[in-house]
Amino acid sequence: MADSTIPVTPETAAAPAGPSNLRLRIIYGLIGAAMLLGSVWFSPWTFGLFFAAVQAVMLWEFYRMMRAGGYVPATWIGVGASTLLFAIIHMWQGLTQYWHAQANNTYVQIGKTSVPVGGGALPEQQMVVVGWALSAIGTILLILFLVLVLREIFLWPHSTTPFVNIATTFGGIFYVGVPIALLQVIAYTQRYSTDLLHYDYRRIFALLFLIWASDIGAYAAGKTFGKHKMAPKISPGKTWEGWAGGFILTLVVGWALGFMLPDMPLTHRLMAAGVVAVFAPLGDLAESMLKRSVGVKDSGSIMPGHGGLLDRFDAFLLVLPVLALLQLLAG
Repeated sequence: MADSTIPVTPETAAAPAGPSNLRLRIIYGLIGAAMLLGSVWFSPWTFGLFFAAVQAVMLWEFYRMMRAGGYVPATWIGVGASTLLFAIIHMWQGLTQYWHAQANNTYVQIGKTSVPVGGGALPEQQMVVVGWALSAIGTILLILFLVLVLREIFLWPHSTTPFVNIATTFGGIFYVGVPIALLQVIAYTQRYSTDLLHYDYRRIFALLFLIWASDIGAYAAGKTFGKHKMAPKISPGKTWEGWAGGFILTLVVGWALGFMLPDMPLTHRLMAAGVVAVFAPLGDLAESMLKRSVGVKDSGSIMPGHGGLLDRFDAFLLVLPVLALLQLLAG
């Protein structure tokens, strides 16, 4: 049998050993966590800029995987439209905050006239803001559809699946862009009906802690007790025992969040924890299914040892729409 050992030469002997994969994971994990927590804590502007960038990279990774699977989405058009959507929701929150601030003043300046408002709400102005935001979103989606149709007309016959390409472009926006944009709905809150709508970084911290608890609890319980596979053809490592462990730890963290968010009722915290415990693993499974369907191991390589941003934030994609809907319904 031939000796397959690599011969030792001066070049190979002098080559320095690189950092281990575990060390890389720790280093880049700490850097990523510091950037994430720091941007959320510092101001609403750094929060918005950070997650706008995260959204753009995640969507680019999604479209890259789609191209690996043989589809031809309009990558830059989709990323641009999704960024506009993020900006509109950010402006919506800012304008709503402005009207709440005006509502708490005794007078509102209209032209050269001071009009008393008596500290009440300004529902008509708020409805204008909501109407403007919905109109802008609808207009962007309509223009996007027309642009994508024109793109496919110019590409024909080099691309033989025009409407599949259009659907893939829209699919990325609704799968990635919309959920990340809705994170801004969760970030803003008001304690009373006439209180100022303000950015509260603690709510984003709470969401992060719940998602991390779900992940850590599932990993620990799965390694210790895991026997019954949850979805072996999608993610062989996930077990029902792991999911149960993640569910329990997430509820415990939801209860403990009362020390950080004493103004949030226990029922609301436990409801949010339950949503995370159910939909975070489903988001992970959905992305695993996506990667298997196009034959890709990781969504990207922006974080060595961690894959892409879509791999890191996949749990958010099903959690955020549910939480945003519950918050809007709760007023």
